[in-house]
Amino acid sequence: MTGGDLRDWCLSMPGAIEDFPFSPGVSVFKVAGKMFALTPLAADPLTVSVKCDPDLAESLRNSYSCIVAGYHLNKRHWLTVTLNEDAGDELVRDLVQDSYDFVKPKRRTTRPPTSQRNRA
Repeated sequence: MTGGDLRDWCLSMPGAIEDFPFSPGVSVFKVAGKMFALTPLAADPLTVSVKCDPDLAESLRNSYSCIVAGYHLNKRHWLTVTLNEDAGDELVRDLVQDSYDFVKPKRRTTRPPTSQRNRA
């Protein structure tokens, strides 16, 4: 996977934007103002940091040499993945998607007010 492929994948998520709050060379992908991926797209090797369920994050770090605790991020909730190594492109895409899903706004179900639900 190239930096362009990674950028395209991140921006394919509904409502995703690319921002540069840290420095011009570090892309931060957000949805609804929340970061779901962070990557220096021109770096060699290419890495991406993604948010992850803590239990899954621990399992992935134990299973793949290219997955480590988030670099300069909360080590419990973030992973940094070196691309084009043992994790594979499909897993990287899945991790980015999962990170997006983890931070995107949750849909609220609307229920009628209690007074209307109790009428029969």
